[in-house]
Amino acid sequence: MCQGFKAAGIYAGIKKNNIKDLGLIISDVPAAVAGVFTKNQIKAAPVLLDIERIRSGKCCAVIANSGNANCCTGEQGMKDAVRVTKAVAEKLGVAEEMVLVSSTGVIGKSLPVEKIETHIPQLFDALSSDGFTRFAESIMTTDTIPKKLSRMVEVAGKSFSLTGVAKGAGMIRPDMATMLSYVCTDVEADSSTLKTLLTDAVNLSFNRITIDGDTSTNDMVLIMANGMSGVSLNDELVKASFKNALEEMLVELAKMVVKDGEGVTKLVEIKIIGAASDVDAEKMADTVAHSPLVKTAFFGEDANWGRIIAALGRSGVSLNPDAIDISFNDIMLVKNGLWCGPDAEIEATKVMKLAEFEVAIDVHLGVGQSSCWTCDFSIDYVKINADYRS
Repeated sequence: MCQGFKAAGIYAGIKKNNIKDLGLIISDVPAAVAGVFTKNQIKAAPVLLDIERIRSGKCCAVIANSGNANCCTGEQGMKDAVRVTKAVAEKLGVAEEMVLVSSTGVIGKSLPVEKIETHIPQLFDALSSDGFTRFAESIMTTDTIPKKLSRMVEVAGKSFSLTGVAKGAGMIRPDMATMLSYVCTDVEADSSTLKTLLTDAVNLSFNRITIDGDTSTNDMVLIMANGMSGVSLNDELVKASFKNALEEMLVELAKMVVKDGEGVTKLVEIKIIGAASDVDAEKMADTVAHSPLVKTAFFGEDANWGRIIAALGRSGVSLNPDAIDISFNDIMLVKNGLWCGPDAEIEATKVMKLAEFEVAIDVHLGVGQSSCWTCDFSIDYVKINADYRS
């Protein structure tokens, strides 16, 4: 439990069927804040507003809604985003610039601001230190489970905590983050240090997952640090422990996003080793992980290594086709660019029936390595997205 943070999630009538759709996180004291945001050129109003406000390095709260992205809504969309933050700020007794906002859902529809304003008192009444699961529920769209993790870290006789929340199940090929994610921590830190640590952690986690190859207009990851543990990142030992904890948490949250992907039945790690550089390894892992042919083969439990090697060949990285090994978990299916035979394929197919497995690819060109987490493309993915607005 992070000292000094509270959260809530309620139903405000933005979505149908009495499903939670409005959430709030507050810090009892002003917190240092940092964020990373979508690189999609089409950015939703809340993203644009937060990019501007986060420059101050401080905030007290973030309000989030699902069911409406408040994207491609023109000047009115920005006015609506500001209006929502003003309602929260007035309740807290702080400047509206100290409140950030997030939205996720259907693009192009006006935000139902009146519904949100009407439910602000109820939202505040629901705030509690154990409200993060309810907050996680309030930002779900096609997600089937809330995604929330907490960590307590002890170092040199001191302790601090982190709580992380994420949402995302579709439109996931992050170019910085998942659709929405938030980290609260009671360490003391400045916004610059937080930004560096968060960016590094996102690059190791949310930037290495894919469900469908699409980058959202609303992606953001925010981190708030209120210092109430009395433990400071100015201590290098504390900083190293915090960095490890943050990276581990975001990797686990990122994998939870992929496992809960629309229609997903398998979580697959694409691991490249032996590349000429880490950059080359990342390009190869990314290309294989995003291949629709590879992903449909995963769904069909077909050890079609030809699709994998073809994806490697179009990754833009120089390769020696005669030096490529491909393994499914510990079953080598391709050695020196050649098929290992029917017995190996039978065993590799058994691996593909697992809910989670690894495809390891050694290109024997150096010491570069990288991983990416992907999933299968199923029939249900098509059904879910065909009916998304219905």
